[in-house]
Parts: sequence; C-alpha cells; structure tokens
Amino acid sequence: MSASFQHLAPPAPCPISEAVELLAVSSGVEERGAVYTKREVVDFMLDLAGYTVESQLTQMRLLEPSFGSGDFLLPAIDRLLSVAKKNGDLSYSCLQPAIRAVEIHRATYEQVRSTVIERLTCSGLNQNDAIRLSEAWLHQGDFLIEEISGQFTHVIGNPPYVRQENIPDILMTEYRQRYKTIYDRADIYVPFIEKSLNLLEIGGELSFICSDRWMKNKYGEKLRSFISDGYNLKIYVDMVDTDAFHDEVSAYPGIVVIEKSREVTTRVFRRPLLDASFLSRLATELTAKKLPKKSDIREIAKVASGATPWVLDSFDELALARRLEANFPTLEGAGCKVGIGVATGADGAFIGNYEDLDVEPSRKLPLVMTRDILEGHVSWRGKGIVNPFADDGKLVNLEDFPKLRSYLEERKQQISGRHIAEKNPRGWYRTIDRIYPELTNREKLLIPDIKGDASIVYEKGNLYPHHNLYYIVSEEWDIHALQAVMKSGIARLFVSLYCTRMRGGYLRFQAQYLRKIRIPKWSTVTSEMRSRLAKYAETKDKHDLNEIVAELYGLTPDEMNMIEGKN
Repeated sequence: MSASFQHLAPPAPCPISEAVELLAVSSGVEERGAVYTKREVVDFMLDLAGYTVESQLTQMRLLEPSFGSGDFLLPAIDRLLSVAKKNGDLSYSCLQPAIRAVEIHRATYEQVRSTVIERLTCSGLNQNDAIRLSEAWLHQGDFLIEEISGQFTHVIGNPPYVRQENIPDILMTEYRQRYKTIYDRADIYVPFIEKSLNLLEIGGELSFICSDRWMKNKYGEKLRSFISDGYNLKIYVDMVDTDAFHDEVSAYPGIVVIEKSREVTTRVFRRPLLDASFLSRLATELTAKKLPKKSDIREIAKVASGATPWVLDSFDELALARRLEANFPTLEGAGCKVGIGVATGADGAFIGNYEDLDVEPSRKLPLVMTRDILEGHVSWRGKGIVNPFADDGKLVNLEDFPKLRSYLEERKQQISGRHIAEKNPRGWYRTIDRIYPELTNREKLLIPDIKGDASIVYEKGNLYPHHNLYYIVSEEWDIHALQAVMKSGIARLFVSLYCTRMRGGYLRFQAQYLRKIRIPKWSTVTSEMRSRLAKYAETKDKHDLNEIVAELYGLTPDEMNMIEGKN
C-alpha cells in the first residue's frame, strides 16, 4: 500500500494555520527544537532498524517526520539509490513510494529539497523525475497536523525538542485533542512518537533518538501505556556521554527501536563507543537472531508494562526495590507528605531581603532557597517572600494592606506580565503557587531538586521553602529519625532507579520520584529502634546507621552495600 500526503483543504481553522505558519518561518533552531545528529549515529540507527543496503529498500516505505537539515533523510536516500541501482531500476515509479518526509521550517525544507534534487540527478535521474520525486517525497508542514495516508515499514529520525510553553496555545490545544499521550508537561516529541507508531504497519519498526525522560517520569505515563498495549521496545541504547549530537543537550539521550509486534524482549546496551566501525559491529550484534554467549548486551523481558517507569539498567537494584515495594508503604502511605516550594513567576518582584520588604509583617515570610543549603545544613541568607494569600487560601484585599498594595503596584508591570496574571487579571498579584504560611513553622526535611546524591537537610520550622526545594513533613514519623533513614541510601536507591539523570550524572530529586521511596510505618518501629535512631541523630555514626537500616528493612550485607553505592 503506497503512503502519501493528502493535499486537502486545511483541517483546522485559520488561527491554527497561522500558528503553524509562525513556526514555519521561525529562524531560531531553539524555537523549532532542532538538534542535529552525527553521521555515525545516523548510520547506526538505520542499521538497527534494518534499513540497510542488504535489504530490498525499494519494497519498503520510510517515514522521516522531522527531517531538519537531512541528517537521516539524505543517508537513507543514498542507501535507497544504491539498492535501486543494484536492481537496475532507478525509475520514478520504483522510487516514488519508498520515502515520505516532513519538515515544518520552510527555509530548511527548501534547502534540503534542493540537495535531494541534486543528489537524484547525480545518481542518474533526469531533472524532471528528480523534481517530481522531491515533490512526492518531501512535504513542508506540521507533522502533527498533516494527514498522512498509508503505513510504513520504518520511521526513523530525531523528533524535535520543544517544550509546551514554546508552542502557540491554540496549536497546543489542537495537539491535545488529537493525541492521547500528551500528559502533564510532555515535550512535543511525545506526540511525535505516538503518531509515528500509529503509522507503522504490522512488524514495522521505529528508530528514534531523543531524551530518555519520558521513559520514567510522570509526563511519559500515557506514552508508556500506549506502547505497552501494542508495541515492543526491541532495542534500547543508552547514549549517555557519547556526544551523539552536534550540539550539547542537558538531558540524556537514548536510542529506541520500537516494533509493532507482541514480542516482549528488549536488548539493552549502554554508552557505546562513538566510532563508526564499533557501532556497525554493535548493530549487527543487537539485531542478531541470537546473542553471542559473552555478549555485553543485556536481554530483558517485559520492560513495558502499563504506565510503569521503564528501568533499563541497575537490575540488581531493581530487584531489591521491587522487594521493598512489596513489603513497605510509600512515604505518603507511611504518614509523610511530599511537596515543593513556592514558584512566583517573578522572583525579582516577590523576593528580596526579608528586612527590606516594605510590607505589613503578616504579608511576608522568611524564605529558604537552594543556595541556603550548605554542607548538610541550612544557612539562611536573609531572603524573604511577599505573601499575597490570606489564611483561607484566597488573595487578600489590597485595600486592607496599604503597604502591600503600594509595594505590589510599584512592581505591577513586572508582575502582571506573567502568564498567570494575563489569564486572571483580577488576581494579577498572586504567586504561581499558593503559599501556606503554616508550613513555615513546621519541622521539615528539605531536598534540593538536582544533586549527585541525596542532600536531605533538617529545617527546624523557621523558613518557607522556595521553588527547586522539595520538602517532607510528617504527622507520624519523628523528623530526625526520618532524616536518618533517608540519608542511609534508601532515598538514592529509589530516586536513581526512577528518575532520569542529567548531564554530569546528577539526579533529580523531584516529588514524583520521592513519593516512590518506601519506609516502614512509624508504629511498627520498636522503642529500641527509635532510641538507636535518636542516638544516630546525635552521633552521626555511619556504621551505626547502616546496622539500623539493615535491621529496619531486613537487608543482607550485600543489599546494604548496594544501597550505599559500594557495589
């Protein structure tokens, strides 16, 4: 069945077409989410998907949903033309069904189209057929909006890295109506994967390189469920520290090969050498019917299971975590609460030196920030935050607080320019997050968002947490005892399994990952154990803590070494 673009009347109303046009003429690569892939990685991914010169490529149908400067498209065309020449058929009718490719950015599209025409004529096609082929193969438009008929044997590429806030609102609304995998703060590559998978024929394969965040975090839940329902993660290659792109990216990339099948086995390889000959040999091994006995490739079953995060490494740690999950409740199930500090959207207006904030005393709170956490303790630098909320959670009436009104009105231009203020002009002076003043006075544990290891700091109840600081409070657990257990390595075990690492190996200690940590209920902790935990809080003896935690969780010495990172 031939695949083609349907040049029909625009399916969306004019404002959507205008939003697409805005992206089409945008000159910045950041707005388009363009990240370009190195040639040796491109060849590796084509090999992994089976799009090779040893295959009958003229009988296959390749889709490239965001071809950019042609990093994937041009090598794929070269392979197709090589096979067509070998078969003795370089005709338009033979080549026309073989490729479809989309690019939203008009100038980039025109540049690549000229290159394709030149490449086709150099291969022996006449100018007219080369132009016709370029028109059949390439389309300028928004892949997520365009109607593409037919099905494909291969979808290969590097989908764009674009956050939702960089997409016009009306277009984002249209995407949400079309794609069920867009959830929470999903980047735009998530619906790219959904649509691409829907365009695969039975047995077809998708080979993408993109951020690995969706495999574990909250916004990837619906995509993971979608894949679990009808596809198999055939291959995963962790590209950490491999410089796979021409430009540096902050999130770790991974290569996935997803097939439309009911298979349940995944082959995994981590951090390959970025060398063309090595990658060629690795692709041969990853796609072999049977792995060699001494292969460094891991083969695991049932990676995709509903919305559950995909754990593609640390198999021994995963087994331990699964046992702890079966035997102990989550933090919140054990009577703790996990939260995040306040985001304002205009820190320069709402935050300043506490003593210098010229508002009524009840309208400001001392603020703890990430930079206040030094060497395991809080060293407050004197910052404060203006609190526009009453105790009932509603915004205060500014007429009742003349100093607050004067302070905010002096900064109104900065404050009212925020998205949240534009959506609610009457509440223009609210912070993004509601402030709960009572949290200030509660004992709490503070955890910075990004750290190489768990930094879990006690705050005795004087300060309100800022954004990028997560907090834990508890009505049941003694907060010092909880800090001891969390510092033992238990927190690191769960967070490292479920979060995506940032460049440099840093972990993200976000609420969604902290909530996966398991601890006993305080009521099950014996008086003797509570005394030992209290003693540790005074002595900070690491050996004593290891013994306490091992007994608390029923850990073997090897398991204790594992959570302490000694294995």
